[in-house]
Amino acid sequence: MTSDRGRDRRTVAVIGGGVSGLTAAFLLKNAGVTVTVLEGSPRLGGKLLVSEVGGVAVDAGAEALLARRPEGVGLIGELGLSGELQAPGTAAAGIWTRGRIRPLPRRQFMGVPADFDELAATGILSGDGVMRARQDLSLPDSAHDGDESVASRVGGRFGAEVVDRLVEPLLGGVYAGRCEDLSFEATLPALAQAGRGRRSLTQAAARLLPPEPLPDQAAAPVPPVFTTLTDGLGTLPAALAQASGADILTNAMVRELARTATGWRLTVGSAHEPQQLEADAVIIAVPGRPASRLLADVAGTVAAALGEIRYASMAIITLVYPEAAFGAAVTGSGFLVPAVDERAIKAVTFSTVKWPHLRRSGTGLHIVRCSVGRLGEEAVLQRDDAELAALAAADLGEATGVQGDPVDVRVTRWGGGLPQYNVGHLDRVARIRAGVAVLPGLAVCGAAYDGVGIPACISTARLAVDQVLAYLGSQDMSVLNR
Repeated sequence: MTSDRGRDRRTVAVIGGGVSGLTAAFLLKNAGVTVTVLEGSPRLGGKLLVSEVGGVAVDAGAEALLARRPEGVGLIGELGLSGELQAPGTAAAGIWTRGRIRPLPRRQFMGVPADFDELAATGILSGDGVMRARQDLSLPDSAHDGDESVASRVGGRFGAEVVDRLVEPLLGGVYAGRCEDLSFEATLPALAQAGRGRRSLTQAAARLLPPEPLPDQAAAPVPPVFTTLTDGLGTLPAALAQASGADILTNAMVRELARTATGWRLTVGSAHEPQQLEADAVIIAVPGRPASRLLADVAGTVAAALGEIRYASMAIITLVYPEAAFGAAVTGSGFLVPAVDERAIKAVTFSTVKWPHLRRSGTGLHIVRCSVGRLGEEAVLQRDDAELAALAAADLGEATGVQGDPVDVRVTRWGGGLPQYNVGHLDRVARIRAGVAVLPGLAVCGAAYDGVGIPACISTARLAVDQVLAYLGSQDMSVLNR
């Protein structure tokens, strides 16, 4: 591995070949710089992965991106893939609790109710739970000095049942975390913003939802919340890599990062045969813990803050059944499972219902995606693949009545895959960025900072690229002005 640096063309090293790092490489393609992406594992994509199950290409990692944020669909458009975007067949989902699958209220924002009568009709909460939730409208405002947990903020207004049976299942699907630890400001930023100056969180939630039509009006069409790609979101990394024009290396673990007189030196590979790469600027696009290790000797306070970010592990079990196994037609996109119900599965997606394009193969199969694992539930993930699939199938059978064994199974494990935005997360990220800002030619991006979804990761990549290009531009001007 050689340096290949020259004053006529700047070099940028991107550490990490997930969607954040590959987006950064793609965004740098027209900036007149040479880009090298270094991925420590054998493959690109991070938590985006697609493979065949039941003869159909199905995502084994993230399977949807928010369509209402412009970053994801915008980037896909830049890649010329807008024609591959697929809309869900249904947005209706349920909660498996208190003995059966119950409809998720339409008028709610991440589980925070905006219509108590509708909430009561679902049966998700007990009668006492609904009565306690209604108190949000009459309780006095409470002082909020700094960040607090979701359980504290939401539970203080609505009571524990709303947290346990509505908010926790929804946030658990995103973070695999615990509401008593997760930051209200970091995980529900839109609700936190809408709630400022308002006593009631119900009123804040209502402001974030489309208005209800008048009795004599038809409901306005609502654009889909999520979208995916025809062959799976797992195809996005390869498209980014190809379009970036970057020099992309896999099995290239960066072990050390050091400042030099004119830039950065990266030590790559095994301890026995290390190689060095020099770059004018570096973008770190790996999770908190490996980023912390890289910066330990460069920026100790930044490394310490990165090391504070905890990560949860989980697994996705994909089960394939004949259509007849379900008896009645499967409706709805899937269901969530509250942690208080102590089931192995935490979420189920009826993939061939949610994404109708998966059924075009005409195989007559239902593909079902089950998520297992929350923070603190590592023991269940220690079971082997066969046991994990059997647990998921047993819970699915109890919830839906599906008969017989699946005809195909795929188990995908994501160890330490989901960062936890615990109380104080926003301050922690501010400290990280402030510390990085004083290191010339360094930037960070990824799921550890502003959101775990693909659009949020893309946004952090754009920010990192802007920072690096501003630095390189200032260096070029300083040379010209000498």
